[in-house]
Amino acid sequence: MSIDQTDKIDFIGTSRDEKIILTISDHLEWDDGGEHILLLQEKVNAYLQFIEGGQINEDYPKANTSELIISVKLKFKPNKLGLEFLNRCKTIILDTGIGFEWDILESTG
Repeated sequence: MSIDQTDKIDFIGTSRDEKIILTISDHLEWDDGGEHILLLQEKVNAYLQFIEGGQINEDYPKANTSELIISVKLKFKPNKLGLEFLNRCKTIILDTGIGFEWDILESTG
């Protein structure tokens, strides 16, 4: 699964400290036109709907009693627009009581 499959949850799991991590796999390079941001926005919104609509509780019962975090795993370093978007997401999502984080995966090849 990946960012361009906006109707799918890429990965969901439990961290060692019992937090539920919902991961978005983002393999796209950042563009100046904002297409990447629009895809990522759709994906983040789908994750929020999955959580706020209660579907997560049906699919993953541990979510009822655990802290939830949306984590974006980026293949490429975000450009200025991308970074601004990610920071806005974090601010807005944290206000809902859901965690939000992102990091850039290191290339092994």
